[in-house]
Amino acid sequence: MTIAVPRIEVAILRLDHAADLPLPRYETPHAAGMDLMACIPADITLAPGHRALVPTGFAIALPAGFEAQVRPRSGLALRHGITVLNAPGTIDADYRGEIGVILINHGDANFTVSRGMRIAQLVVAAVAQAHWLEAAMLSDSERGSGGVGSTGLSAKGD
Repeated sequence: MTIAVPRIEVAILRLDHAADLPLPRYETPHAAGMDLMACIPADITLAPGHRALVPTGFAIALPAGFEAQVRPRSGLALRHGITVLNAPGTIDADYRGEIGVILINHGDANFTVSRGMRIAQLVVAAVAQAHWLEAAMLSDSERGSGGVGSTGLSAKGD
């Protein structure tokens, strides 16, 4: 049984310095994210603990009610300790500038980013805007005000 995946049209602008790079694309039929590539004129070496804003060469115009989330690639994180610093980074529907990826090296060795390297994923998602209703008190819930770590580590809650 094939399930139809909702699709939206998103305008994308290829910037001059990305003329040789492909558009971001889904690598598998059921992928949630499209790969973003580094659009840099020369290699960038990230030393352990260092970060850099890496341009992608593309700008987009999302429809109202959507955002694009810039997320890490799991292989880079596992193998090299490379991740997106503000994960997930949010691209708002009214932003029209070049998409940039803030990479950080949490690994223990230098990591080189080269032109065309797949450095992050872009996930387009629907959003809602909240309208606050100030209240004198909140309804009860099973969790209540239990904060960080209050649900425990195991399935039994201990």
